Amino acid sequence: MPPHSDPQAQTAPAPPPAPEMVVYEQPLNERMRTFLRLDFLYSQASYHSEAANAWNTRAAVASLLDILAITARGDARSDVLKELERHLLVLKDFQTKSGVDPGRLKALISNLLRLRNDLTALGGNFMAPLRDSEFLSAIKHRSAIPGGTCDFDLPDYSHWLSRPTEERAREFDQWLALIRPLCDAIAEILWLTRQNARRKHEVATGGVFQLPFERDTPVQLVRIELPTGTDLFPEISGNQHRCTVRFLNWSDSTHRPVHVEADVPFVLTCCL
Repeated sequence: MPPHSDPQAQTAPAPPPAPEMVVYEQPLNERMRTFLRLDFLYSQASYHSEAANAWNTRAAVASLLDILAITARGDARSDVLKELERHLLVLKDFQTKSGVDPGRLKALISNLLRLRNDLTALGGNFMAPLRDSEFLSAIKHRSAIPGGTCDFDLPDYSHWLSRPTEERAREFDQWLALIRPLCDAIAEILWLTRQNARRKHEVATGGVFQLPFERDTPVQLVRIELPTGTDLFPEISGNQHRCTVRFLNWSDSTHRPVHVEADVPFVLTCCL
């Protein structure tokens, strides 16, 4: 039998599966820090709001109040609209380039336009019903005290939490719906920001890696990837000019992490 007729002779060994990676992110400007925090809190609120018990509802309300606190410190809506416009300009520029999937590009632009229009239609005072709520304000005030939202501190909150699950969920969904256009737009911006980059394999010599940035191409977000299960984690610091990564070794919660002296391979992504 000719060698080429042997099925086993034609079967190449399967490549080993790529290791699962854990991702550490570091924002490099205040706008990106705000976006990441709001996205985290909105995801947390959405997750806990889907559960039936009162403890999850407490966690969901706490996340909602944190969102209100962050958005009260600046004009998040204006920042999101500016970032949507920036991404729209970038995507529209691709319309004149070859090798681009026109259908995919059209869908991305259409989605950004929808998010921009939804956010514009809200107006600048769209969170007023949440901020003016005496019920939520009382919870926010007592939350500043350790254990301040106990049943004896806020009997009305305790009564609301004891209401049927469907009633609690319906009212909380109404609150969450007020901020959903903002948080949906932030989620899309973060996705585009992470996609607008290339992963590179790097080595931190002696556990330290330093990266200067070009002035004309400001980096907004740095992502460090390490294999899942490693005892190492990165400590990242940076600004618009440079970034420094130090790798530390985790032992357990009773000991301080220590700096790694060996070379550490990792995956770096700089997002514009």
